[in-house]
Amino acid sequence: MTQVRTRFAPSPTGFMHLGGVRTALYAYLFAKKNGGKFILRIEDTDQERFVPGATEVIYDTLRDCGILWDEGPDIGGDFGPYIQSERKSLYLPYAQQLVEKGAAYYCFCTKEELDERRAAAEARGEVFKYDKHCLSLSKEEVQAKLDAGVPYVIRMNAPTEGSTSYHDLVFGDMTFPNADTMDDMVLIKQDGMPTYNFANVIDDHLMGITHVMRGTEYLSSTPRYNFLYNAFGWEIPQYIHLTTVMRDAQHKLSKRDGDAYYSDFINKGFLKEALVNYLALVGWNPGTDQEFFTMDELIQAFDVRHLNKSPGIFDVTKLEWMNGQYVQKMDFEDYLKMAAPWFDKVLAGKGTDYRRLAELMQSRTDIFSRIPEKIAFLAEMPDYDPAIFFNKKQKSDETVAREVLPQLLPVLESVPEWTEAAIHDAVMAKIPAWGKKNGQVLWPMRIAISGQESTPGGAFEIAYLLGREETLRRLRASIAKLG
Repeated sequence: MTQVRTRFAPSPTGFMHLGGVRTALYAYLFAKKNGGKFILRIEDTDQERFVPGATEVIYDTLRDCGILWDEGPDIGGDFGPYIQSERKSLYLPYAQQLVEKGAAYYCFCTKEELDERRAAAEARGEVFKYDKHCLSLSKEEVQAKLDAGVPYVIRMNAPTEGSTSYHDLVFGDMTFPNADTMDDMVLIKQDGMPTYNFANVIDDHLMGITHVMRGTEYLSSTPRYNFLYNAFGWEIPQYIHLTTVMRDAQHKLSKRDGDAYYSDFINKGFLKEALVNYLALVGWNPGTDQEFFTMDELIQAFDVRHLNKSPGIFDVTKLEWMNGQYVQKMDFEDYLKMAAPWFDKVLAGKGTDYRRLAELMQSRTDIFSRIPEKIAFLAEMPDYDPAIFFNKKQKSDETVAREVLPQLLPVLESVPEWTEAAIHDAVMAKIPAWGKKNGQVLWPMRIAISGQESTPGGAFEIAYLLGREETLRRLRASIAKLG
């Protein structure tokens, strides 16, 4: 049985789109589930769209996700080179073979001539397709132009009648009329570089790719690729077309909304493990109720029969929930390391005990980028409405606050060592003598020094994190505010 070989073949045109990451993930999972190889190939034939540094972004993103390739540009393999621009010399001889077979031909039409014909077609309300103008040239005419150095491209000689059928492992049997989906597409451009459509067929064959995973936008293009495979007499790989990753039923993920790229989410403070886990479930289900997977568990569970035929909805709210679950299960030291830069955004230089803050924040963190807003009150006392002193459950309100806060001030001023335990013991020792319930003292104390109804930690933790001087300053200001 032929070893399964899948590939991910991105173009280095910028950051990694989440749809691309998911395609790579599925191709990796399928290969590993079936004891096969996962190949990384960089398709950089479109030099106009090439972005310097984008290849490294691809490497870094895949490694970050744990999607590790068995063969590729940086590690080699038996079928290299794995960067298309370094394979340039391979493609023209194959295109020339097709010319000899009558499956392709030289085209010498200029850009101006094509533009003129395109405009004429549009004026007639037609979609422009190349009209096989140069197919009628004799071998002698073609050779004379080649000898004269006339610029050319090589086009596929596509059928104009009949239909092409193939089987897709997700969508089943597909049939497309050749007149609608076929055209004499360019195989070799004037600069000698192959087009994407031609190069990926040649490379997939030469690299022994057995299963091609790609987006559903290529469903109707596949007859073109199969025409080329058949013209060469090569075995056609099996196809697995993947539906689009959508923000909702009407909208794709977009750069403008900041939800298109893997780096967008990492920069927002999502964990890579949560992102990969969730992305696997966008368009695929394991057939069970399991939601949390390690990479090894995904490999074992992955089955193309459970890939969806409808677009996968990338529900950010669900991702946030899942990310929060991952954060809560993190090793504390790892959490502290990741949280510290976010603490710094509002608390740098203030001497705050980050370890204690992390202990309080880990269970309250869903996305790391939300940490600064949750702890901003530690950096600067917010202006608050005294109405928040009201708490029916604690039987507290502004009147209670006016009474207990002045009593708290000398107690806190006399705490010998500013630790949570010392603050706790000093305050709790006084509450019975004041004839109050714990909540009637601790609720207004926390409000008075935080200006918040909800905080990570209670009155004693907040006082400790603020420090003696800042706690007393805020308490005095709140007493003055209440009048």
